[in-house]
Amino acid sequence: MRRGVDYIGVGVGAIIVDDEGRVFLARRGPRAGNERGLWEFPGGAVEFGETLRDALVREIREEYGITIAVEDMLTVTDHILPDEGQHWVSPSYVCRIVSGTPVIIEPDKCAEIGWFRLDAMPDRLTKVTAHDLTLYREYVQRRERG
Repeated sequence: MRRGVDYIGVGVGAIIVDDEGRVFLARRGPRAGNERGLWEFPGGAVEFGETLRDALVREIREEYGITIAVEDMLTVTDHILPDEGQHWVSPSYVCRIVSGTPVIIEPDKCAEIGWFRLDAMPDRLTKVTAHDLTLYREYVQRRERG
């Protein structure tokens, strides 16, 4: 049985922010599980017995070779992809890098990475990333207002 297909999967996402306020995005590669070719806030599936935060730290380390600090939970999104026959529940967290520089470790799953200003995001975003981006912009505005 496959998570997200035969039963609802849980996939966590990291909105990784640098000191300049840019966010880290990855473009899904040809062997990604869904939404191939689109840009996303990276993350991955939660394993049985693993906490959401531990899963996120593990996935980001495995896929990009960096260690992150998981800070605020931003939202939980229903990630339903009827055309791909998938259903996920996706908590997303605001994070920062504590060590390392991101590199692509799994090139079949990730075609490209980059840092983007909030006013210069790529057009083709995954469903969850587009949703989370709107909420993240509101989160930033609230923090700036104090």
